Amino acid sequence: MTGIASSSVQPALLDERSLYLRQLVVRGLVGGNRGHVGSSMSLIEILRSLYDEVLRFQPDQPGWPERDRCILSKGHGCLALYALLADKGFFDAEELDRFCHVDGILGGHPERGKVPGVEASTGALGHGLSIGVGMALAARMQNRNSRVFVVMGDGEINEGSVWEAAMCAGKHKLSNLCAIVDYNKIQSAGPTEEIQTLEPLLDKWTSFGFKAVDVDGHDMSALSDVFKSVPIASNRPTAVICHTVKGKGIPFAENNPKWHHHSKFSPEILTEMNEALRTPA
Repeated sequence: MTGIASSSVQPALLDERSLYLRQLVVRGLVGGNRGHVGSSMSLIEILRSLYDEVLRFQPDQPGWPERDRCILSKGHGCLALYALLADKGFFDAEELDRFCHVDGILGGHPERGKVPGVEASTGALGHGLSIGVGMALAARMQNRNSRVFVVMGDGEINEGSVWEAAMCAGKHKLSNLCAIVDYNKIQSAGPTEEIQTLEPLLDKWTSFGFKAVDVDGHDMSALSDVFKSVPIASNRPTAVICHTVKGKGIPFAENNPKWHHHSKFSPEILTEMNEALRTPA
């Protein structure tokens, strides 16, 4: 699971469930006539693996104390999270039609207390891991076996607060904490390699006291193997670097910084999106 290069993320065909979840994201894009296309599409398999196979939760009791926590620190990718929460029954999928509407609950960034299933309000980048460290420490102090998963963007980890939190997690040997990086290698203004190189990323997390692995972030089998193994080490937090494709599933948006965020979708663009995400017969 180590040494995955960006070019190794294969253009494999998405299965029916991955296409369906992306269709829910498009439903939200249509509802709000805006949204972070690239950031949401690269996240789908990561969140799908967590919510389908790993996390313990009860949609009818979002505050169930024994649940696992999943924080989407890169809050601008919220449509992917909303798609999973709607699919799991935390709220009705019709809320996607009111994305960014004054009469809806789903905003352009997730809000705890307003959206069932959202564990932390995230908009300003770099805060999620610090919140996750606090949650992991609380679980230890309360003798709960809850795990905390924090999903971050690669551009987000330019923030110094991420590495302060990582130092704290390493110090306290928080084996119930898993830091996940959606490493699509494009942030809002362009390629991460040009803006702020992150390599050697795996070594960085290791040096901060994490058991660090990397994985193809669109390979459901590989993601399942990693996330089901958390905690990978009994005395260290885990870091999973997920190599992904920004805009995955929408050919004209893949690896295209212009599709980090988009608004005012033309009928032609929506037709192309829907054609790309059509479920195989």
